[in-house]
Amino acid sequence: MRPEAAAEAPSILLVHGAWHGAWCWERQFAPRLRELGHQVQTLDLPKHGGTPGPQSIGFPSIREYADAVEAAVERSPRPVVVAGHSMGGFTVQKLMERRPKNLAGAVLVAAAPPQGVINVVLHLLRTRPLALLRSVAGLDLYYLVRDPAFAHALFYSAGLDAKAVQEYWKPLTNESFRAFLDMIFLDLPKPRLADPALPKWVIGGELDVIFPPNIVHGTAKAYGVEARMYSGMAHNLMLDNGWEQVASEFSDFVLQVGRGLAAKR
Repeated sequence: MRPEAAAEAPSILLVHGAWHGAWCWERQFAPRLRELGHQVQTLDLPKHGGTPGPQSIGFPSIREYADAVEAAVERSPRPVVVAGHSMGGFTVQKLMERRPKNLAGAVLVAAAPPQGVINVVLHLLRTRPLALLRSVAGLDLYYLVRDPAFAHALFYSAGLDAKAVQEYWKPLTNESFRAFLDMIFLDLPKPRLADPALPKWVIGGELDVIFPPNIVHGTAKAYGVEARMYSGMAHNLMLDNGWEQVASEFSDFVLQVGRGLAAKR
């Protein structure tokens, strides 16, 4: 692929998920896309990007997260493909409802589904009920990821080496309990409000325990597309073993969106 082809494509905005920050894209995924010639921006959602650990980040809402992403899209001098991971994918779905003029495409990466994250609550009730109750009682979502082993079980395949897991665990922060409630029932996405003509790509990991394949396929169906599932990968597709293939196919999608825009000119 010629770098000049990517340079003519829409720019890319990468949105992180819960507990994470822009760092999760910047470790390797965003640099690879830039090597392929793409213009790439990452951002920290409101109250994110600060000191790692259990300190409260307050109670920003999904609406506030969507406002921040929409503002970044509106600032861009060119069309933008926005990709959101997990909670970030939920946020991108809320952005799609608003139909910002500059939005050229949307990528949902292991995204929280339109029906909300009740499946995550049920999973934690089955696997770590006391930890979930402690988190809810203290409004402290960091408690669920307070140990590298817990983060490994939630976010990564078993094959990811322990040193990498430790490095990826260190920057984790707390998460907004208000945003968590929004994703359960307070502010669910409405796929019918999204532009049906907007190019969309919905992807997930076959080993994801947070949003397993049936959830990802359901999200894709809600937006009228087919899901792309990656074998051997878990929730954090930008960091887990196999991320290179995801980045390559992501680039292909953005180039395809660019060709579609050029054909309309």
